[in-house]
Amino acid sequence: MLKMLSGIIEQAWRGGASRSSSAPGRSPRQPFFSRLRAKYDAANTTLDNMKHWARADGLSSAAANSPDVRRTLRNRSRYEVANNSYARGITLTLANDVVGTGPRLQMLTADDAANRFVEQEFFAWAEAVGLAEKLRTMRLARVSDGESFGLLTSNERVDSTVKLDVRLIEADQVASPTLVADRSRYIDGIQFDVDGNPLSYDVLREHPGDVTFTIDEEFDTVPASAVLHYFRCDRPGQIRGIPDITPALPLFAQLRRFTLAVLAAAETAADFAGILYTDAPANGEADAAEPFEPIELEKRMLLTMPGGWKMAQMKSEQPSTTYAEFKKEILNEIARCLNMPFNVAAGNSSGYNYASGRLDHQTYFKSIRVEQTQLARVVLDRVLIAWLREAILIEGYLPNSLRTLDSTFEHQWFWDGHEHVDPAKEANAQKIRLSNHTTTLAIEFARQGRDWETELKQRAKEVSLMRELGLSASDEIQPKPSTKVTEDNAEDTARAA
Repeated sequence: MLKMLSGIIEQAWRGGASRSSSAPGRSPRQPFFSRLRAKYDAANTTLDNMKHWARADGLSSAAANSPDVRRTLRNRSRYEVANNSYARGITLTLANDVVGTGPRLQMLTADDAANRFVEQEFFAWAEAVGLAEKLRTMRLARVSDGESFGLLTSNERVDSTVKLDVRLIEADQVASPTLVADRSRYIDGIQFDVDGNPLSYDVLREHPGDVTFTIDEEFDTVPASAVLHYFRCDRPGQIRGIPDITPALPLFAQLRRFTLAVLAAAETAADFAGILYTDAPANGEADAAEPFEPIELEKRMLLTMPGGWKMAQMKSEQPSTTYAEFKKEILNEIARCLNMPFNVAAGNSSGYNYASGRLDHQTYFKSIRVEQTQLARVVLDRVLIAWLREAILIEGYLPNSLRTLDSTFEHQWFWDGHEHVDPAKEANAQKIRLSNHTTTLAIEFARQGRDWETELKQRAKEVSLMRELGLSASDEIQPKPSTKVTEDNAEDTARAA
């Protein structure tokens, strides 16, 4: 194929040169057709790279993420997460690290009593509806489905004064059930206004994968104010998400195929206890032996072989010495698209030292903070507003200072902190930061996912009770910081230098 294509190009080159030889002002060697002039190697198409870039296109974000494409990616991602242990572990770890035990609300209005009341009531409501579990499910769905939808509904069975609930639906149910002429403002079940803001979502009442689903299935049009659409927007104009592990899907398949191939090779070699072979030449003097004839061997018995034949045991060459290294490299490449370090993805830090582990985790934790910020903006803030709107309608429920939504309610969300590998080092560093006023108690407690005011009040209660019981409540007794230079400290110092 390449030879044929090369011949066609060469023929066109020669033909163009012969036709242009008589044209005035044109060099005899200059081809008749125009060539792309580019100073970038990646912009030039050659015989070597044309197959590699053959599938590159200029489709828009909506066209590239068409319903058929997203359906195929979702099905394959779900298959890998369901059948690949590494894929399952990576997605669960990511969801647990992002959501943790759930976010905690801190109101920052001028009325402290009202703030405490709202925080307690919202926490009780979140426990009643299982908000933390639903957030983890939404994060898991974004990995395998690319997006997740939540409907703000009313549920009378919620064990709370506020009957608001969040009902999760899969991305398959948000689709265009009918043909619409105006495709510019109605795409994939979402109706947009002239400014590109979503107005409503069409939600199928039954999942397309259900056995009871029919082509004429009914749907509900839900206003955008009642829909939570959680996905990552990678391109301008993108309205639907694709799975986070899309670039790693071929790698997951390769990882499983390689493991199965190594296992099959080892099992095949183990099926044969030994082989018979002869050094005699063809038609040489050796007793006749049937090829591939199995011979049953007894344990601890001395056997004799036919004349001219020898017996050798199969050598076990599986798994190969590169098996572990291959799995490590391909797993590292898989985890990279999720900003996850290898030791977190593999659940194995045996090859890390203290400094390397901390350095790899910095990028990962920064990515986690970014995702938590998006989750708070897209989901939690809207849930809080919906909760407050419904709470205001309940007579005598909220304090008077919070019975209007005309003013902006300042608030923030606290997430679970990340435990330090060496608590002693972190405590010493925290003490130094507080002593030289480069941090505050609010910042330090926020890193642990706790409210500094709540913790100080609790600590005051403990100290007061200890004094009442005659126990020592002084904080002067503290361990002296160790001056021993460990291997990790020496490495940290060398890196800093």
